[in-house]
Amino acid sequence: MANDYFAFKRFTVRQPRSAMRVGTDGVLLGAWCDSAPAGGRMLDVGTGTGVIALILAQRNPSARIDAVEIDEGSCLDAEGNFAASPWADRLTLYRRPFADFAAGCTVRYDRIVSNPPYFVASLKSPDPARTAARHAESLSYADLAAGAARLLVSSGRLSVILPAETACDFAASALNEGLYHVRALAVHTVPGGPVRRLCAEFSPRRQDLQEETLVIEAEDRRGDSARYKELTGDFYLKM
Repeated sequence: MANDYFAFKRFTVRQPRSAMRVGTDGVLLGAWCDSAPAGGRMLDVGTGTGVIALILAQRNPSARIDAVEIDEGSCLDAEGNFAASPWADRLTLYRRPFADFAAGCTVRYDRIVSNPPYFVASLKSPDPARTAARHAESLSYADLAAGAARLLVSSGRLSVILPAETACDFAASALNEGLYHVRALAVHTVPGGPVRRLCAEFSPRRQDLQEETLVIEAEDRRGDSARYKELTGDFYLKM
């Protein structure tokens, strides 16, 4: 599911020129993830067109947000969106693989957010940019978990959105790096339907798991549910 426009107070993001379209997953994750402490540092891994980073900037008015992306077309879109936004002075983009970024980065982050590649064992697209952005070979779950564990402060959080069928795989990779599953949002597209996505949050500190459920579509199937509108309404121009 994708909308044509996203509004961030005085700023609107249009659909990108690059291979990756703006979709529900990124907006949902950006709206749901834990906020940073005042003056905190945040990192968006695989920022694409920059939508999650922009949501973080709007939600966290005193935070500095870094973003990492490997696709050239997406970087051009993200650069343009960052520059045109009211938060350009708090947004920094790095074009490089996340593993390289994590290995050389001296900053430690309060929050790391990622909508990672999720096609682990599927046919590849003939479009190389779409393949790189959507196949986990460009950013494996293990690499994301390892890099996040290295870059998070002790009170930090890693937030991701995952297909329901791969969520356990990611949780295993995170636990292997000492990151504990502390918060989860099970996302149903339609009432009574299966869980399609899982928003998951991980911490270096062991805590009880807090679980929630979200249904995107309203019970009468006429538009979005009240809870979905409440969560994401600040970021859609048309809702």
